[in-house]
Amino acid sequence: MKLFDVYPLFDIEPVRGEGVYVWDKNGTKYLDLYGGHAVISIGHSHPHFVARINRQLNQLAFYSNSIINPLQSELAALLGEISGLNDYQLFLCNSGAEANENALKLASFVTGRKKIISFRNGFHGRTSLAVAVTDNPKIQAPVNKTDDAIILPLNDIEVLEKAFAKNEISSVILEGIQGIGGINMPDQEFVDTIVALCKKHGALFIADAVQCGYGRSGKFFSHDYFGVKADIYTMAKGMGNGFPVAGIAIAPHIEPKYGMLGTTYGGNHLACAAAIAVLEVMKGESLIENAAEKEAVFRNALEGVEGLKEVRGRGLMLGLEFEFPIKELRLNLLNQQNIFTGSATDPNVMRLLPPLTIGLKEIETFKQALNQTLTNMA
Repeated sequence: MKLFDVYPLFDIEPVRGEGVYVWDKNGTKYLDLYGGHAVISIGHSHPHFVARINRQLNQLAFYSNSIINPLQSELAALLGEISGLNDYQLFLCNSGAEANENALKLASFVTGRKKIISFRNGFHGRTSLAVAVTDNPKIQAPVNKTDDAIILPLNDIEVLEKAFAKNEISSVILEGIQGIGGINMPDQEFVDTIVALCKKHGALFIADAVQCGYGRSGKFFSHDYFGVKADIYTMAKGMGNGFPVAGIAIAPHIEPKYGMLGTTYGGNHLACAAAIAVLEVMKGESLIENAAEKEAVFRNALEGVEGLKEVRGRGLMLGLEFEFPIKELRLNLLNQQNIFTGSATDPNVMRLLPPLTIGLKEIETFKQALNQTLTNMA
């Protein structure tokens, strides 16, 4: 048997990681400014993370959700404290797509409606409903297409209000910062309008914080910048620092019913240990504050870079829009400067999603490498 070849691969095989660096099988050291799709939140192989997982692995790695698992309650309490959602309810699952899938399904259960509003350039996952509300026809199979998914332009209030006119909307799902779409942010007035319309029409507001949550933006959820509360928050990626774990935080007014949601692996003992370790490190090392502080450092370092039109985003979720496609630039940074960066559906946008532990030295390294690479390409 061979692998089903659906990924274009870089010719690099990382075998070890530490902090914001990884090493390949030849011993070459790379600066990781992509964090493996924004997953590495507290740094590669953080000693507390490794110790906590190993300790749990030696005790009990897994049992089903048919028994009491105190680690789930411990995770929920710590997550509520750090996120500010103390009175919310937590459902644990395995991936961002699964979190969004469950959130959308839950909203339909609660409202009794089918219509879902999402936005252009958004990305919500690759499962059935998550794909249906994602603005990317390349990943939509025929089975994913449905008239119940309404994809609207971002920041167009007039179109949004018209979509609510028939009072059929179950939920609105919105990334606080669009990740794959190119690090785009909604306007304050637009977010306020979403919240008001959902409240008026009895729809639920779902904050997709899969990529833009867990402190990456300099706040726990990037939606916090707008001063609003969602009915449901979805989270994954940085939640487990590489261990598959995800969840949805559900407002107290939504009543659970047995069998409404379910999962085999979600919230297992090992996953909870990983997620608790992440929050403990984030709190103990002030990583959310570090993300907020390093945004300004990145922006200062990038001033005057040749061909750079705009730096978008917040915290350590930044989009660098250039005047030209960045494919060659990214490849040169990787192959000549040993720096991982990310791309977006916009070919001119480079995404920076480093571990939240990044320091001044690494930002200076990137600045010099970027300028040198651009000079060599001129």
